[in-house]
Amino acid sequence: MRNRSSMIDDPLSDVLKLAEVHSVVAGGFYASGPWAVRFPAPDKVKFFAAAKGSCWLRFDGDEPPLRFQEGDVILLASARSFTLSSDPQVQAVASRGLFAGRTEAFVAIGNSSATAYEVMQVGGHFSPHPAYSPLLMDVLPPFIHVQGASPEARALQWILQQLVQEREGLPGAALATSQLGLLLFVQALRAHLASGAMLKASWLRAVTDPRLAPVMRLMHADPARAWRLDELAQRAAMSRTAFATHFKATAGDAPLAYLARWRMRLAEHALRHGDTPVSALAQTLGYASESAFSHAFKRIVGRSPRHYAAGFRGDLVNESDTEVSA
Repeated sequence: MRNRSSMIDDPLSDVLKLAEVHSVVAGGFYASGPWAVRFPAPDKVKFFAAAKGSCWLRFDGDEPPLRFQEGDVILLASARSFTLSSDPQVQAVASRGLFAGRTEAFVAIGNSSATAYEVMQVGGHFSPHPAYSPLLMDVLPPFIHVQGASPEARALQWILQQLVQEREGLPGAALATSQLGLLLFVQALRAHLASGAMLKASWLRAVTDPRLAPVMRLMHADPARAWRLDELAQRAAMSRTAFATHFKATAGDAPLAYLARWRMRLAEHALRHGDTPVSALAQTLGYASESAFSHAFKRIVGRSPRHYAAGFRGDLVNESDTEVSA
């Protein structure tokens, strides 16, 4: 199962495609004068961006408010309710009541209108397929704030401008806003990574590590290859012991354990989306036999490949009947 793309092999893109991440740009609001809107804790990755003007952001609790400047973009991957306001002292209204029954993508609050406003906020969310949610949600920082004045935010400004233009209902606006939303997510994540912010041990941290990034690209480009630890260490220009230690500390898994888990993610996806025989899948993922693949799959996923696939087809399968004899 070699990545045959002519583009540079990119583990982040691999994960986003595998996780079937999609974006929904819900719209936003215009505001002028005193105003405050309280948003409930999201169950997805929430984003909001200051397309025009500035306001205050305050999370529920004792944390001090943050200034949310024009051009800033925020990603929220944790379940925390928050308030956007012209002033932290203004009494907030609930967002659900404000946006309920709307007929337009943007609503006007305070003393604003669609043609006269001091602040314009754009918002939406990103969500992966539930089967792959931990692959993404467990590694994202809970809160990312990309400041509009930072060098990394230049591309985000163009994306925001395009999102604002799409509110006019241009042909293909639904598809355009969805793709622009996903691009905003990737660019905001890039900006956060470029800032040097520390990430917890995960595949995301490994793909940004100068020594491990080439190794991650190699494994993702050809996961079926029988990579050896010394071979991967050589590609990282490190000794075998130093490489193994550094990889586990950075990625949270030993190198070959990470490779095995990535293979199983690919296998899960193939079993969910097609009728590829288990024997053929075993071969494409680099296993010498169906038995070896099935044992590895069950050890990592917790079910045999046939039982896993049958769960998506609605078949009733006896786990003991699906084992492949060695």
